[in-house]
Amino acid sequence: MTAPQQHIDDLVSATVAAGDRWAATEPAERRRILHAVADALDAAADRLIPIALDESHLPQARLTSELTRTTFQIRLLADAAAAGEHLDVRIDHADPQWPMGAPRPDLRRTSVPLGPVLVFGASNFPFAFSTAGGDTASALAAGCPVIYKTHPGHPELSEATGAVVIDALDAAGAPAGLFALVRSEADSRAVLAHPGIKAGAFTGGIPGGRALFNIAQARPEPIPFYGELGSVNPVFVTAAAADSRAQEIADGFLGSFTLGQGQFCTKPGILLVPADSAIPELLREAAIPAGHLLLHSGIAQAHSKVRDSLAGHAGVELLAGGGPEVDPPTPALLTTDSTTLIAGFDELVTECFGPTALVVTYTDPADLLTIAGKLHGQLTATLAAEPDDAIVGPLATVLTRKAGRILWNQWPTGVSVTYAQQHGGPYPASTTPGTTSVGTAALSRFVRAVAWQGFPQHLLPGELRDDQSIPAPRRVDGTLDPDTLR
Repeated sequence: MTAPQQHIDDLVSATVAAGDRWAATEPAERRRILHAVADALDAAADRLIPIALDESHLPQARLTSELTRTTFQIRLLADAAAAGEHLDVRIDHADPQWPMGAPRPDLRRTSVPLGPVLVFGASNFPFAFSTAGGDTASALAAGCPVIYKTHPGHPELSEATGAVVIDALDAAGAPAGLFALVRSEADSRAVLAHPGIKAGAFTGGIPGGRALFNIAQARPEPIPFYGELGSVNPVFVTAAAADSRAQEIADGFLGSFTLGQGQFCTKPGILLVPADSAIPELLREAAIPAGHLLLHSGIAQAHSKVRDSLAGHAGVELLAGGGPEVDPPTPALLTTDSTTLIAGFDELVTECFGPTALVVTYTDPADLLTIAGKLHGQLTATLAAEPDDAIVGPLATVLTRKAGRILWNQWPTGVSVTYAQQHGGPYPASTTPGTTSVGTAALSRFVRAVAWQGFPQHLLPGELRDDQSIPAPRRVDGTLDPDTLR
């Protein structure tokens, strides 16, 4: 065995051992420990934020609020996991008269942690989607150990945040090795292929995410790979909405697509508006905000390449802003019509990560349904419309098949961390469309169901016992038990 492979084996073995102890830890104790991690990150803000400033080019106010979001979601996920809703507990008592024609045995179903998870973070959220971000927090809260791949866009911050997490876990009494870092791309791929790893989580671009997904699926034992990859996040504006709120829509779109210099996965990249509306001219005359440095040179080069490709497409013109600068780029609005878009769909409906968006004019509202039907999977789709618009019902029906979150007269930038959030969607928005990477439902990614048949009470997990020594909502003999609901 080579030395590098021995290192990987030792790392994963330690994580597996820690995970066995962590999975056996009472949910309330896991909650206490994760709250201690959140407290430690808050206390380290004066040390972490300056590092993030140096590495990310993001402003201090944004980074401060993002760290607050990060520690909030750690506590929220820890609380939700301790409450046990993600366990989906079901109890069927033995029934000799069960109508299927044979007696029903005593069956009790709960969920158990998957095991070690390898997490790849995102460059655009150096706190909330990175070392101690949502994937790490939800995996730990669900009872799984985590190995985190440090991000090349903020390596020093990855190390510093990782040290805070490890020290806090140790001080709170968590199993040694519960959280670890891996640094090189080669090592991360070796860890992903290791039989001890039971799931992967990723936030980033389509090429890198798909390559890792393929590794996860090509293993002798394929494993879940929860990748959030890419999205255009189209906005559909009806004629009635454009007539009544043209300035509001133009202002909202301009603010949304340039927020954070367009470096959000939920940035609205395409705005579809009636050709005879005032919106295109309002955007042409709008004051385009100044550009600022993108997260790192790789993102700047990729943005410039896609922007130039869109601008060079036949039938596409510059509407406002733009310029030759690669970094910092001036925000750019390009424009075309729906006929051109439909004819060149795959070339034009593509994510341009950064401050570039495409304004598409249409004369026939039916084009909105055609375009919606051709969409690949999206994180979001937005309707700027009036309640009595005839096209809204059919269009919303199509968009529910295309996107994980559909918005009514709101803008998609801004992903609230809460109970009902859905941050995912059909491929390529994500690799597992039935799951979310934001909100308390993210816990369900890192558990799997197990049914216990005929076991004596004292051998059952606490949430399955009749005295329910571990609290969790549960369905008993087909009926939700009101005493377990909160």
